[in-house]
Amino acid sequence: MADTKISALPASTTPLGGTEVLPIVQSSATKQVSVANLTAGRAISATELTLTTGNLIVASGQGVDFSATSHPAGMTSELLSDYEEGTWTATLATGFATTPTTTGKYTKVGRQVTITCVFSFGVIVTNAAAITITGAPFTAANAVDAVFSGQRVVFNSLNSPFIQLSGTTISFLEVVPSSPTVNALASSSGAGNAPVLGNITITYFV
Repeated sequence: MADTKISALPASTTPLGGTEVLPIVQSSATKQVSVANLTAGRAISATELTLTTGNLIVASGQGVDFSATSHPAGMTSELLSDYEEGTWTATLATGFATTPTTTGKYTKVGRQVTITCVFSFGVIVTNAAAITITGAPFTAANAVDAVFSGQRVVFNSLNSPFIQLSGTTISFLEVVPSSPTVNALASSSGAGNAPVLGNITITYFV
């Protein structure tokens, strides 16, 4: 029968699984090649790719390369190599009669991580120990521009949570309204107040 171009083949209701064998004519000789051998390790160039089922899976360390886009001076990478979301166990440490834990959530896009958690705890022990939360899901980078402060926590002062550089521990900075000072938030700041620590959200880089 006459040869048929690939573009002229009718649509198939069953997609190729990789085990099928196709005849290839090379120098007037017909050879058999599996579908898997035709596609393995070869780059695909297309104007558009649509997945009707399943997911686009890339190998570890690989990602989506946006190098075809324009960028300003100083750009260091255009590879989106990671996305994930999940939960983490936050433990409220120091300054409390108990050590409460809660389950927080996180989203990681490339190097940027956003974590959230909500605490509601019991008796506050009056001492000067700095309040911390341990267990952040990823270690922060060791760079001064790696950490963003999160939403505030209210005892009887203004304060802001932040994650320590090269660490997974969250600390708090307390702004004292009566004097222009910034201190580590201690449990004594919350003594005698409604013991609720709410809606912490921190974005940082790894």
